[in-house]
Amino acid sequence: MTQQITLDELEKYLWQAAVDLRGQIDAAAYKDYIFPLVFFKRICDVRDEEYQGYEAEGGKEYADMMIQESPIQIPEDAHWKVVFNKTENIGQALVDAFRQIEMANPGKKIDDRIVGGLEGIFGDKAIWTNKNKMPDSTIRNLLNSFNKLTLSLAACPADEMGTGYEYLIGKFADDAGHTAQEFYTNRTVVELMAEILQLQPHESIYDPTCGSGGMLIKSLTYLKDKGEEWRDVKVYGQEINAGTSAIARMNLYLHGIHDFSIVNDDTLERPAFIKNGRVQQFNVVLANPPYSIKTWNREAFAHDRYGRNFLGVPPQGRADYAFFQHILASMDEVNGRCAILFPHGVLFRDEETHMRKELVDLDILDCVIGLGPNLFFNASMEACIVICRNGKSDSHKGYVLFIDAKEEVTRKNAQSYLEPSHIKKIVDAYNQYESINGFAQKVSIEEIKNNNDQLKIQSYVKTDNRSNVIAFNDSYKQWDELTEGNHSAISELLKLLNHE
Repeated sequence: MTQQITLDELEKYLWQAAVDLRGQIDAAAYKDYIFPLVFFKRICDVRDEEYQGYEAEGGKEYADMMIQESPIQIPEDAHWKVVFNKTENIGQALVDAFRQIEMANPGKKIDDRIVGGLEGIFGDKAIWTNKNKMPDSTIRNLLNSFNKLTLSLAACPADEMGTGYEYLIGKFADDAGHTAQEFYTNRTVVELMAEILQLQPHESIYDPTCGSGGMLIKSLTYLKDKGEEWRDVKVYGQEINAGTSAIARMNLYLHGIHDFSIVNDDTLERPAFIKNGRVQQFNVVLANPPYSIKTWNREAFAHDRYGRNFLGVPPQGRADYAFFQHILASMDEVNGRCAILFPHGVLFRDEETHMRKELVDLDILDCVIGLGPNLFFNASMEACIVICRNGKSDSHKGYVLFIDAKEEVTRKNAQSYLEPSHIKKIVDAYNQYESINGFAQKVSIEEIKNNNDQLKIQSYVKTDNRSNVIAFNDSYKQWDELTEGNHSAISELLKLLNHE
């Protein structure tokens, strides 16, 4: 009987392999080596477990036949054990195995989309054959580390494997410095977003900048924890970074999720999911888009073939409202809802006033939640969650709820996170959708319009008699964002004048 691995054992086991790489490669690159090996070991151990079960049931011939029906196929000479027994050119052996597995597991076309598949899932293979960075001795040490435990389903069920994988993603985010935010969003914040949106069985969910897939997985976990059917939820994601999109696919597989479509491409320039000449619509959209990126194709967006500029064209220096409009266009027209993490600047910057006006006029903005500081790796910034809904309920129509949750945060061991009590307090306030002194304010559309369509939370939620006093850091941040916008506008004007 296979002994089950405890979660603590699994986490130590996974992290030890990364520790072995310290001093040899940059911490930000750990994930490029460790994640493929975790996935490789897992699928091979599960395959062996399946085969042994079939063999015990009906003999070798029966096992050989039945294993061909497995969700993931492992060619005989591409198995972990084959690579593990190599004594030289181990990196090349890994690359050969990875390629064979990818080719043996193409995605399936279902309803005009590609579902699953392992093409490109092992990421950049050239890193394994660079013997200056990864000599055979280093790869051997990694393989030895991973060979200590069996990652079969009996030893490590999907939920536990997924939890261990998420632990590893978080550890890499903590260790990787400034690159962390590219692939990881604080999971307690994601839990809050999932609790508010309440994904239902049979629905579809989409993340246009999906990173490592944590938002998608957490939403499915929300259903699973309620005892609801989650396997029939259609999962969609797009991610511009090839390595990160591969991690997302591995993450979904390791959580036992097979019905997904994750595409590696630029969401703004080349949205992956198109239906009837427009971006496909989904029941639930969650996103943590890159903040205020300056390098993007504004000209193409101004003439967007999918009509995603219905609020207006954002300034070149900030693509936030480009992502915002893409997300709004991706919401189901009947019951679509979204939760987006944004910098506070989207709520008040002058250069985006006309787009906020259009947004407010549509009456799809449902709630704005201000979060506390340090909830993002290596960034002290405060972010906000913007909730939008099509088909708002009667009690929500004509109103926006503002929640000031900046005090709802706990910091421990250099990490900031939301406690379950924090999440409950915010979710309860949202569900109540009424004003709560010092915490939440239900504001009419008319009042917002009379306030020049400003959505700054502090304009509506008064916490105490110091409510009109702005901290220096906050005021400087606001001034910096506003002046940068002015500089951008002036630069564009000068370019036009010079052109003339």
